[in-house]
Amino acid sequence: MKKFYRLDGLDCANCAAKMEKAINDLTEVSSATVNFMTTKLTIEADGDFAELLPKVEKIVKKIEPGVKIKPL
Repeated sequence: MKKFYRLDGLDCANCAAKMEKAINDLTEVSSATVNFMTTKLTIEADGDFAELLPKVEKIVKKIEPGVKIKPL
């Protein structure tokens, strides 16, 4: 299943790359991309997104604390 999110407050291209790598390292995630220009996060995963999203939020907050994840 594929889900799309907006990363409100993302203002660092290097941070976006770090987020993408860290999210891809999660075992439940098949693929994740962070588009810095559109501030769009795309996650493809086989698990329950209700369990996955808190892990993704933790990664995002650790790398860039001011970013909020909003569903598209």
